Amino acid sequence: MTDVLAGIRVLDFGRYIAGPYCAEILAQFGAEVIRIEKPTGGEDRYTTPVTDDGTGAMFLQMNCNKRGITLHPGKPEGREIVRRLVGTADVVLANLVPAALKRIGLDYESLRSIKQDIILTAVSTFGSVGPYSDRPGFDAVAQAMSGSVDMGGFPGQPMKSFAPYVDYGTGVFAALGTFAAIMHRQQTGKGQIVEGALLATALAFNNSPIIEQSLLQMNRVGSGNRAQHVAPSDIFKTRDGRAIVIQVVGNPLFERWAKLLGVEDWIEDPRFSSDASRGDNGVLISQRAAAWCAERTQDQALAELEAARVPAGPVVTVQEAQDDPHVQAMGLFNPVEFPGLAHPAPVASAPVQLSESPPKITSQPPLLGEHTDVVLAELGYSKSDVAEFRRKRVI
Repeated sequence: MTDVLAGIRVLDFGRYIAGPYCAEILAQFGAEVIRIEKPTGGEDRYTTPVTDDGTGAMFLQMNCNKRGITLHPGKPEGREIVRRLVGTADVVLANLVPAALKRIGLDYESLRSIKQDIILTAVSTFGSVGPYSDRPGFDAVAQAMSGSVDMGGFPGQPMKSFAPYVDYGTGVFAALGTFAAIMHRQQTGKGQIVEGALLATALAFNNSPIIEQSLLQMNRVGSGNRAQHVAPSDIFKTRDGRAIVIQVVGNPLFERWAKLLGVEDWIEDPRFSSDASRGDNGVLISQRAAAWCAERTQDQALAELEAARVPAGPVVTVQEAQDDPHVQAMGLFNPVEFPGLAHPAPVASAPVQLSESPPKITSQPPLLGEHTDVVLAELGYSKSDVAEFRRKRVI
């Protein structure tokens, strides 16, 4: 098997999720990724701590297969180290606002002056144009500003997604763009800027409601777990206090669901003749589904729905999700060792499979500054140079 990005060097100045996850995907496809963080460690190293020294679960997920160095790029010696690193790199990745990139010499023009065909993958909340371009932000800000938080809750009670899907989605899109930029450079010899923005990702994921609103002015309001364009599509409590989700889309599935619940007359009822009309009558349909689920345990309800070939699944805890036999059979999690862990961490591979060149995790995340001396030696710095950098807190 061949690593498709073998020979590609990526400098990862990313923080938190979107940038580091982009670099993690590239690393799992064989790129050599050097993570650069400040001498005291990046803030994202300590998010959701799981070890005695505070190393976080998010850091473990985002930084496998990477080498790690510490560096203060704002100091003159740090800038020179950055220049040398850029001269050896194919991709520079950073998730900072445009003004911050320019301040530390990671803007595209500065990078091109060092290496003409460099690729800059820049991730920020609002992108590089528009009145918000220099504003900071996180996943929840983009979720809220896309309309999905309003639609995902109830009137007067908006609700964001617990999983930071905008961050992860932006990381995936940035990785896709970086792959494309590498292919373009192979064809033309030219580098370019790859730009990802959290708000752009959030708006893309919520585009269908935006299109509907623009064309039809529906002015929909949030309905929680109940979908508004199909039905039944909702979460229902079962007799044993658990819950399941049922999602019916299309007439054939609705017919099977209606027969299972004993409401065959609904199949010919004009109120339920299409996804759209069923969505308009979703409250009534959810009430019937809720009554049916309340008479059964979670296992019983799921078994009957599966026998009828109606899409449904259990609402599970995080532990149950990990322990699920199907999840285990898929081999999604890799046992990753790290100092201070009670047992290996279950770190997910990039969730896409390639038969000839699959992504893979081959090494644990780096300790803080673990590879600083080695990388600087590769750049031509002597041991005395490195010692002086360390004395000045450049590294």
